[in-house]
Amino acid sequence: MRIPMKSAFARTFLFFTVAICLTSHAPAKAQIPSRPAPQAPVVVEPQPVINPTNTPLLAVAAPMPAPAPTTPRKPAYNSCNVESNTVAMTFDDGPHPKLTPRLLDILKERGIKATFFVIGKCVAEYPDIAKRIVAEGHEIANHTWNHPQLPKLSPTAFAAEITQTNDAIQQATGILPVTMRPPYGAINAGITKRLNEEYGLSVILWSVDPQDWKIRKSDHVSSHIIKNAAPGAIILAHDIHASTIDAMPAALDALQAKGYKFATVSELIAMDRPAAPKATP
Repeated sequence: MRIPMKSAFARTFLFFTVAICLTSHAPAKAQIPSRPAPQAPVVVEPQPVINPTNTPLLAVAAPMPAPAPTTPRKPAYNSCNVESNTVAMTFDDGPHPKLTPRLLDILKERGIKATFFVIGKCVAEYPDIAKRIVAEGHEIANHTWNHPQLPKLSPTAFAAEITQTNDAIQQATGILPVTMRPPYGAINAGITKRLNEEYGLSVILWSVDPQDWKIRKSDHVSSHIIKNAAPGAIILAHDIHASTIDAMPAALDALQAKGYKFATVSELIAMDRPAAPKATP
């Protein structure tokens, strides 16, 4: 039987309408997220490394500069050529926990400045006494860490004796020494040159020695100092012997009565002047 044209058209329209409705209500397919594009690697620039040895161990006030000498510093000094009646009292081997404070009291009462050639390990043990030495206007100087005879040391051991003592002094006081005294006065030209050039240290010996380390009698110590003092003298003593401390009031009072003034070693060096030329016959 032949289907009328109108009915066939209606059925076709109905089919497409139902298909469209079914399609519009069908669940949508899940969207698969795309993988993010790879990023360029982050380049970290290397940062400068701070050398810890350049960081001070102790925050301290800047030291007062030593007076500039009127003539170039000599490699070593036994005494100085000065115009005035000025001498330098020097004390070795401290600081001593009891005797050095006693000596500081004696010096303070008389307004006298001195130079202390200290042992590094003693400074490390008694830093407060080292601080007091500097606070009261005295000079603090290097006398090695362990009091050896420097000519007998290897180069490495020599360097350790000097640098460890400098470090201990600087950490305790903020002062880097500019003078040093070799234990026993044991020195040679090579060591002097190394101390001068590598460490900036002037070598300080002495012109007056009461041998207080051997003769433990206060009257001997004081009388020897009084008798042998002269303008520009560098006087050696030790602040680790009670007899030396007992001798100081008499010795210092007698020198002051004679018109002597007292300076630190660096102050005395600043007064040093060239010796007068010898007259030719």
